[in-house]
Amino acid sequence: MLMPKRVKRRRQARGRMKGAAHKGNKIAYGEYGLVAAECGWITSNQIEAARVAMTRFTKRGGQVWIDIFPHKPITKKPAETRMGSGKGSVEYWVAVVKPGRVMFEIAGISEDVAREALRLAAHKLPVKCKIVKKEEINEEGGEE
Repeated sequence: MLMPKRVKRRRQARGRMKGAAHKGNKIAYGEYGLVAAECGWITSNQIEAARVAMTRFTKRGGQVWIDIFPHKPITKKPAETRMGSGKGSVEYWVAVVKPGRVMFEIAGISEDVAREALRLAAHKLPVKCKIVKKEEINEEGGEE
């Protein structure tokens, strides 16, 4: 499961997700990519499930890149606990994703296999996704 090795502060505010992705909105490594169409939090378990779905379908052919990392800690208080007494402990880690962010890339396999693998990965994620080719997304300077 993905999580940072070290963090400066273990608990963080929730923040807000507005606007489109300014970084990570181009395909850097592969030929095809899975792009977020809306904003949301993607947990480390969901990232791993999507990765497993892709590598299983491609029968470990080609290469897969994960372009998102869960840096944000999400805290939760135990069940049946009274209010107060501070913030809860960290339960899991999430990656904050905005529209246009390339989350996964794949290369080294045919287009139909790559599209199906990315479609299976998209079903594991809580945000709407689009499958794009490198030429389509990079020539227009990122997805809108």
